[in-house]
Amino acid sequence: MALDPQLQGTLAAHIRYFRDLGVFDFYRRSEPIPAEESPLILQSVTATATESSLPSFSESKPEMPRAVPAVRPPAPSPALPILAPVPIAPELRAAALQAIRDEIGDCQRCPLAPTRNKLVFGDGDPNARLMFVGEGPGADEDAQGLPFVGRGGQLLNNMINAMGLKREEVYIANIVKCRPPKNRVPEPIEANTCKPFLFQQIEVIQPEVIVALGSTAATYLLGAKASLSSLRGRIHHAFNTKLIVTYHPAFLLRDPTQKKEAWKDLQMAMAELGLKAKPANP
Repeated sequence: MALDPQLQGTLAAHIRYFRDLGVFDFYRRSEPIPAEESPLILQSVTATATESSLPSFSESKPEMPRAVPAVRPPAPSPALPILAPVPIAPELRAAALQAIRDEIGDCQRCPLAPTRNKLVFGDGDPNARLMFVGEGPGADEDAQGLPFVGRGGQLLNNMINAMGLKREEVYIANIVKCRPPKNRVPEPIEANTCKPFLFQQIEVIQPEVIVALGSTAATYLLGAKASLSSLRGRIHHAFNTKLIVTYHPAFLLRDPTQKKEAWKDLQMAMAELGLKAKPANP
C-alpha cells in the first residue's frame, strides 16, 4: 500500500532519529518468521510461480464441467506495523535531544525559514516531569533563540513558580520553531512540517504531564480542532501521557481576568504530579 509523501517523510525522520540513537532493527508486533523457514517458503513460492508460468505441451483433452467455487470477499489488508516508542534512559536524553537538533540543522523545510533570525528548539530539563508547549516564537524568542523569554515568558515563569517549580525543572517548546511573520498563527503546512520534531522531543523527554498553551498547541497535539473552552477543565491522553489545555500567556496578558481560570488548569497538572502550590510571600 503506497504511503502519502507526508507520512513517508514523517516515518523517514522517525527512523533516522532512532538510528542516531543506535537503534537499527524494527519488528512487527506479530511473531516473526524464523530465519531457517524463510528459504523454504521462498522456494515454495518460486516453484509455484515457475510451474504456473510454463506453457502446457500435453495433448488437449475435453474438460469435464466443474462446479464454480463460491467467491469469498478478499481478506482485509494487514495494518501497517506500529513502531512502539523506545524508552530513552534518563542519562541519554540530553544527547538524544541534541541529535534531534542536529537533524533539524539550518532548517529550510517550510516558508518560515527565510524570515527567521534564530531557530528556537526548546529549553529546560531533558528529564522534566512537566512540559509546556506553545504556538511559536515571538520577536524576543526569535532574537535570543529561546522559547518564552518576552513578556509572555515572564508570566509563564510566574505560573511555573506558583506551581512550586523552577523554569529549569520543566521543559518548554513550541509547535513551530521559527517565528511566523508579525506573530501570526502558523499555517498548516508550517506546523505539519515542524511538529514531527516536537513529537520526537516529547518521546525523548517522556513527561508525565504536558500543558498545551493555547488553541494552536492543543489542535496539533491532540490532532483535532475544537474550541478552547471545550478542551479545558479535563485531562486528555496523548503521547502515552496526560495532556491539559489552558490559555496562552499572551492571551492572559490581554485579558488578565482569565488568570484564575488558567490557575485552575495548572492545579489539575499539579494534582497529577503531586505538587503543592508555593506559599505566598508575606
